[in-house]
Parts: sequence; structure tokens; C-alpha cells
Amino acid sequence: MNFPENIKYSKEHTWVSIEGNIGTIGITEFAQSELGEIVYVDMPRVGQSFKKDEVFGSVEAVKTTSDLIIPVSGIVKEINSNVVKDPSPVNSDSYKDGWLIKIEISDLNEVTGLLSSSGYKDLTGN
Repeated sequence: MNFPENIKYSKEHTWVSIEGNIGTIGITEFAQSELGEIVYVDMPRVGQSFKKDEVFGSVEAVKTTSDLIIPVSGIVKEINSNVVKDPSPVNSDSYKDGWLIKIEISDLNEVTGLLSSSGYKDLTGN
């Protein structure tokens, strides 16, 4: 299982990659493997604002649906329209082509409360 070192993880199984004040967010490979094949992704609208730990969308697998919890507060700047049309990249590479949204982070201090790669490995027992 892949746990990239250059991103931060939430206990709710989302990840965020940060460049300046822009955060790219997706679900972790661990979450995807637990849910099974993702067949549908429900995304927020560009311009929507979310506070840390709010639901920003959902993913639907063959047998279940799971809410997506935003790891940091911010305003949605972009959605990955490719995974809306075809969610298979979430299944094959959730950290690269399977990203979900990009946000303008409103409080970079919230990042300090997220998990490192090793902390997330410990959380998942991997």
C-alpha cells in the first residue's frame, strides 16, 4: 500500500497536498481499498466554502457510500471533472490522477493537526 511522504493525512482518510495556500485533496489508497471499486463521486461546486471536518462530497462504491470529510478549511477553487465523468482514477491512483478538489486554504495552521505518512500508517495498522 502506498503512503506518500509529501502529503498530510486526516483520520477520516482524506489527504491534502499543499503548494502555497492551495490544497489538493483526495481519498487515501487505504480508504479506496476498504470501500472497493469507486463507481461515482459527488463533488461540491467551485466557490463553496467548507470548515475543517465538514462533509464536502461523497464516493459511492459498489456496496456502500461514504462521506468525504475535508481535512482543512477553505474555498473550492477547482474540481477534478475527469473523476466525475469516470471515477476509475480514484481506484487506480488516488494520489495523482484521482485527486478530487483543489481549495484555497483559509487557515494554514490547521495543517499541523494532520497526520504524517508514518502517523497515518500507524492509524491504519499498515
